[in-house]
Amino acid sequence: MSGLMPYPRFSLAERDRRWNAVRSRMRAQNIDVMVLPNNTGHSADLQSNSRYLSGVGGGGDADILVIFPLEGEITAIATSAAPRWPMVQEWTKDIREARRRFGKAAVARLKELNVEKGRIGIAGLGEGTRTPDGMVPLSLWKSIRENFPHAEIVDATDILRDIRYIKSAEEVEVLTKSIEIIEHGVAAKVAAAKVGAVDWQVWAAAIGAMLHHGSEMPVHCNWISGKNPVRTMTRPCFRTLERGDLIINELEASWIGYRAQAVQPVFVEVVDPVHVELFKIQYEIFNEMLTHMRPGVTVRELAERTEATAHRAIPKHGPAANAKTRLTMHGRGAGDDGPIITDHARDSAQLAVALQENMVFIFKPSARTHDESSICTWGDTIVITPQGARRLGKRAHELAVSS
Repeated sequence: MSGLMPYPRFSLAERDRRWNAVRSRMRAQNIDVMVLPNNTGHSADLQSNSRYLSGVGGGGDADILVIFPLEGEITAIATSAAPRWPMVQEWTKDIREARRRFGKAAVARLKELNVEKGRIGIAGLGEGTRTPDGMVPLSLWKSIRENFPHAEIVDATDILRDIRYIKSAEEVEVLTKSIEIIEHGVAAKVAAAKVGAVDWQVWAAAIGAMLHHGSEMPVHCNWISGKNPVRTMTRPCFRTLERGDLIINELEASWIGYRAQAVQPVFVEVVDPVHVELFKIQYEIFNEMLTHMRPGVTVRELAERTEATAHRAIPKHGPAANAKTRLTMHGRGAGDDGPIITDHARDSAQLAVALQENMVFIFKPSARTHDESSICTWGDTIVITPQGARRLGKRAHELAVSS
């Protein structure tokens, strides 16, 4: 297609794979058309379905609503639609102007599709991985309900959720590129974390390196520095780093909207001896669990296996005696991918999900002292294979120390 701007893109074959998979599920559920709402919340995670099927998107304030019929042309609805979106992708030809009135534009397209007495599925109407209240704007729901009083409106969240669990070869390649970008950010963070540096500027070095190597914005980035911090904040502060400080954070980069993640603790000049012992536990759990993460194993079984591995790894004496461990992992991809397990996210439906080949996760088990005064977490993005999980990142599995 001529006139395309030089952005990275997924192939037309990848588009057809996704469209065919979604339409197969729609037929099974007798859904005539799906509505994928605009919602740029949570670093644009909440409208990842729209970009997943249309190829239209990118940018923190780029609201995109998609109408996806069982047959025929799909429609993307946006503000400043014509000047922006035909030149960045080749999947979707029907791109319409919203002028910020997405409900009105969506209703107009649905009427063209003659679904007044049909079955309309809305993705995000029900519970998502991190959205127990759904993620559909009330005004959009009201517009559809009031204009289609005789249509059956159903929750279609599960269609995209299940299909997005398993990544194609192209998606794995894109997530590998994302972690490569992140590791540039990690290297920049370690290089900048010197005594006397300002915390905010170290964060800026990490973010700047990722942007320099191609990451889109926005991206999720929790961060904190200090004397043995145990919980990240939503952003850095303006404190000055001191010898012995620890930086903990979660770094993500976005490549074509796909976000891998890495967790890399960094000490300023000298490592806390307690963390050295906690890291030994974390290292053993991380690497042993990779061998057990195979297709057919459920998330619940992984949690149980982690506890068994920890029982062997935790020492009875020393600073890490009787330490506690935590299994934290969740899907990586176009946005709010699942399944998920954390200390608090232990929903029975999520725990029952069985791993499948080419699922991709951030895997970041942690070890904590018995009194929870210290925590050591290290994580990488991994892909499930028949032989076990494979890391997508290349950096050394170690505690980083700035000089």
